[in-house]
Amino acid sequence: MASNGVLLLLTFIHISIGHAGFINVEVRAENVGKYGQQSLLECVYKPSEEAEDGQLIWVHWKKEGGEDILFFHKGDTTAESRYSFAEPSWNTTNRNVSLLITKTSVKDEGEYTCEMETERGHGMKETRLRVTAKYNKPAIKFDPRTRTLICESDSGYPEGQLRWFEEFGTEWTKSAQMEANKTESGLFNLSSKMTLKDGSTFSSYTCKVFNVSGGKEEEATYPVPEAVKKARAQEKEVDHTTKVVAPLLVIGSLIVGLLLLMLLLYKRRSQLVRRFSTRPLIMGDHQRVDTSDSPVEQGEDQSCPDSPA
Repeated sequence: MASNGVLLLLTFIHISIGHAGFINVEVRAENVGKYGQQSLLECVYKPSEEAEDGQLIWVHWKKEGGEDILFFHKGDTTAESRYSFAEPSWNTTNRNVSLLITKTSVKDEGEYTCEMETERGHGMKETRLRVTAKYNKPAIKFDPRTRTLICESDSGYPEGQLRWFEEFGTEWTKSAQMEANKTESGLFNLSSKMTLKDGSTFSSYTCKVFNVSGGKEEEATYPVPEAVKKARAQEKEVDHTTKVVAPLLVIGSLIVGLLLLMLLLYKRRSQLVRRFSTRPLIMGDHQRVDTSDSPVEQGEDQSCPDSPA
C-alpha cells in the first residue's frame, strides 16, 4: 500500500511538471506604437499536442509597476479604458490574447506582462512598447535686429534634434543653440537659433528635424532676403573703412596737438625775449630825473629858465 501511495505521488508530480511545459507563450520583444493611434502588443500561446483541447481559465495583462490593465476570468473581462483584446470575437478557445491600446499616449510606453492559465498549465512572457510621434514640419523665421534665424518644430517624441545646413550642404549646427521643451502630454517642442555671421553670403539655410534614431523626418528652407545680404555687405564695407580711418584720425589728432603745443611754446618764448630786450632802455644813462621837488618862483617861465629878462 505504501509503495502504491509513493507511486501515485510521483506520478502526480510528473504530470504537474509536464503540464507546466505544455504552454509556449510567444511575444514580440519590442512593439512600436504611434502617438494617438492604435498599438498592438502581440501575445499568442501554442499548446502541445497533448494540450490541444485545453481552454483558457484566466488571462492577465499588467504594466510595469504592477498596474492591472486587463483581466479575464471565468468568462468575465475587466479592462481599463483604451485596453481590449485584439481579436474582436475573442473567446476561451482563441489562442491569440494580444493586447490592443487605442489612442496611444506617451505614458503607455514601458514593459508589459502577458500571463495566462489554461486547463493544461501556466505561461507568462514580457514585452515592451515603445511610443513614437513624428515631428511637424519646421517653421523658420528671421529676426532682423539680431540677424538670427529661428527654427521651430513641435509635437514629437522622443526628444529629437534640429540641424542647420547652408545651400551647398555644409552643416552649421555647431553655430546654433537648441532647446527641447517637454509638454504636459509628454511630447517635445524643439527650437534652434542661429545668428548669421559677418561676411556670410549664403543665399539660403535649411533646418532639418532628426528623430532619436538619427533619421530625418522633416525639413524647411529659408531663402535669405537680398536686402539682408546687401546690408551685411554694406556693414562689412563700413567696418573695413572704420578700421582704416580710425587710426588715421588718431594720428592726425596727435599731429595737430603737437603743432599747437609747439606754437604755444614759440609764443611764450617770443614774449620772454621781448621783455628782456626792453629793460636796458629804461634803466640807462638817459633815465629821466624827477624834478617835482625843485622850487619854482611864482611867475617864472618854466619852459625857458635861462632866457634873459
